[in-house]
Amino acid sequence: MSDLAATDELFFNRAGMDRGRVEGIVGEALAGMDDGELFLEYSQSESIGLDDGRIKSASFDTAQGFGLRAVSDEATGYAHAGELSEAAIRRAGETVRAVKSGKGGTLMAPPSGTNQSLYTDANPLSQVDFSEKTKLLTEIDAYARSKDPRIRQVSASLSGVWQAVQILRPDGTRVADIRPLVRLNVSIVVGDGDRMETGSSGAGGRVAYERYLDPAQWRGQVDEALRQALVNLGSIPAPAGEMTVVLGPGWPGVMLHEAVGHGLEGDFNRKKTSAFSGLIGQRVASRGVTVVDDGTLKDRRGSLTVDDEGTPSSCNTLIEDGILKGYMQDRLNARLMGLRPTGNGRRQSFAHAPMPRMTNTYMLAGDKEPQEIIASVKRGLYAVNFGGGQVDITSGKFVFSASEAYLIEDGKVGPAVKGATLIGNGPDALTKITMIGNDLKLDDGVGTCGKDGQGVPVGVGQPSLRMDGLTVGGTAA
Repeated sequence: MSDLAATDELFFNRAGMDRGRVEGIVGEALAGMDDGELFLEYSQSESIGLDDGRIKSASFDTAQGFGLRAVSDEATGYAHAGELSEAAIRRAGETVRAVKSGKGGTLMAPPSGTNQSLYTDANPLSQVDFSEKTKLLTEIDAYARSKDPRIRQVSASLSGVWQAVQILRPDGTRVADIRPLVRLNVSIVVGDGDRMETGSSGAGGRVAYERYLDPAQWRGQVDEALRQALVNLGSIPAPAGEMTVVLGPGWPGVMLHEAVGHGLEGDFNRKKTSAFSGLIGQRVASRGVTVVDDGTLKDRRGSLTVDDEGTPSSCNTLIEDGILKGYMQDRLNARLMGLRPTGNGRRQSFAHAPMPRMTNTYMLAGDKEPQEIIASVKRGLYAVNFGGGQVDITSGKFVFSASEAYLIEDGKVGPAVKGATLIGNGPDALTKITMIGNDLKLDDGVGTCGKDGQGVPVGVGQPSLRMDGLTVGGTAA
């Protein structure tokens, strides 16, 4: 069954709505507008959590509803409801027409079609029994505790979402997508005397639960969480000052996502509130730096067959060999900037209007061996994993805390350090990249990006990087 046929069953046959009448309501509500759509959603989500050897939480939720958007010039009218009925959609249509500018807008062309399929449409929540999921978590706990007597606490969680959406435009165009999403997380606390430290690891993607029932998968997450915890248990206070920093591959790309990626989203640049505004065609990074946002990677957490406006996702080159090439666009900002939508119009749910958001954002590989990069540093910091961070989109200033980092001394990785933070400016940091590794790695599938109160799943990645002259905040006396 096609995604359109499957979602027709959910949104029309089962809900008792007539598709022809709904299309008529949408057409009437959006007549004379520049853009708009009806976004229908049905989702199921669950989460199971284990702590101290026992299942401490379990939840299951079903949600359905619609969001109707009307766009006139720069103004957006948006109405939503957790009810699927023709009467509710009609009331929403009367509300969103309040944004009509009177300029006689010409309806923006519909998104192009696609026949790509980036993930299964099977519902992961119904494919594996609840007992198997709880058994997996208890096995994780037992395996972890057998690894090291210093383990004080083990926490693990398994979560999944199955989301079906259909997008209807006033010209009759319809697009559907069915999206699975699962995630496994493991956190371990180790102790030695009065000192305790934590390590965590996780993985996920637009796949079924079966991948994480494989012992090779979940044991790998346990081993990594324990490794990080033990590294931190032996860490010393981090030094402070300006120094060379080497970023490891994979998850450290979250710094690229936050400090650079958000500044390349279309809305910030249309409003000229980004540090990258008006710089298309200019050098914004060192030679060799190429950054892409790619929503077409199969099974990845941030991937989408189509975005939440119906535009097929694509691989968009944002920076090429240090030159700014473009921004990530939804339909509204692309139209106002005279550009094309790039498949980056995303929303958290039917209760939210879409906006430009990242999918999988990463830097392409260079030609340096990782060992060569480390060996080139006389004294510096090797940051392998990051925790939280903050960034100011307008100025580009950022602060990121390293959850796993080491000193580099005379070209060799030295002791682990605790409490290191990286402080800088995103656009400036791009120009401080002096070596790019050949070891591009994407994260394991745990990223969630927040913007304007909305959270969406994303992916990040990068190769090893050498960056000169970054400010490191530390805790060493």
